[in-house]
Amino acid sequence: MLNKDEIKTLKEIESKYYMQPMIVKINVDISTKTLSLQEIFNHLYGYLVDCKDEVGNLIQKRIQKGEIKDASQARKSIAGSAFSNLIVWVFLKNKEQGSIKQNIFITSKISSIPQWQDLFYIKVGEETQKPDVDLVIYSLDSNAKLHKSLILSLKTSLRERAGQTYKWKLLMEIANTESSIKEKYDISYNPPISPLVCFATVNFYNEINNPQHRGMFKFFDCAFIGKNIQTGDFIKPLSYLIDYIGENLQ
Repeated sequence: MLNKDEIKTLKEIESKYYMQPMIVKINVDISTKTLSLQEIFNHLYGYLVDCKDEVGNLIQKRIQKGEIKDASQARKSIAGSAFSNLIVWVFLKNKEQGSIKQNIFITSKISSIPQWQDLFYIKVGEETQKPDVDLVIYSLDSNAKLHKSLILSLKTSLRERAGQTYKWKLLMEIANTESSIKEKYDISYNPPISPLVCFATVNFYNEINNPQHRGMFKFFDCAFIGKNIQTGDFIKPLSYLIDYIGENLQ
């Protein structure tokens, strides 16, 4: 069962014009039992690529109506948003099916999470550093208080941007350790819990086998790929996310 906010989130995602072709294809794969809801996670790259022309046609129709001005900018904006929306939609569908516990939630709105500022903000002297957060998965205890959380940074490409997240992860670890570095830079961080920091990609540009990029994955608690390819231990299929949160957020 989903709560009213989760049902609202599903409907909002389904109402976005660029999501509709992908959701139609996913529903066909589910109804024909081509893929299970959990396996859908591993094929997000395919849905994004297979629906590219359909989404492009929808963009052109909106340009003709004056609803969109720049097709190129719209495509760039959609690429990242669609990946995030697909994860949330598939996550909630898995929760609706009972594969995810009722006390585990997903959100892109970090301000809706209890004690979110203490959880995400690290002080460095008089300044504040915050993580590159796309989605947060978190659990509540029996008193509806924050129990555990997982920060999920999403990238369709690894070019440059993956480094933003792992640098914050290193800063978080320094902030949680008594060290001369922490004192030198006047770092302070007092979260109610220590969040896990994870990374997910669809690897549009086949970058994950680049040694420098592979090295970055070691800094995360876990990294996932929403693409149906064989990988080693350094990155997990995105379907493993359900097992991972079951093991770590309970």
